[in-house]
Amino acid sequence: MATKSRDGLIRLKRFQVREKRRQVAQIEAMIAEFERMAKDLDDQVLAEQERSGIRDKSHFAYPTFAKAAIQRRDNLLASIDELKGQLTGAVEDCNEAEQELEKIEALAVRDHDRAGPETELRSVVAR
Repeated sequence: MATKSRDGLIRLKRFQVREKRRQVAQIEAMIAEFERMAKDLDDQVLAEQERSGIRDKSHFAYPTFAKAAIQRRDNLLASIDELKGQLTGAVEDCNEAEQELEKIEALAVRDHDRAGPETELRSVVAR
């Protein structure tokens, strides 16, 4: 493979690895944010239960705000579970891209090492 085309392939693979890493980081950040939001909602539910003195969700006077906050929290927890599945796939994709890059870089180094003595020999013969 020509050096220029291999260099272009290496640049492409490096870009792909950076993109995969960015995707992993973005999913991790979303999970962390959703977990923080779910904890905030838990805290709000507890505060509302304390304020009303009612902890039984089936009680007729259970605070409507607490019911709504619990539903939002449950939706966030479901989203977190879905994101964790996406994260697993993204990490696998990232690892594969990194392995491909390592292989291509190793081939480039091997080809460069092989070409090195020939290039030196050619320059000595040309003198």
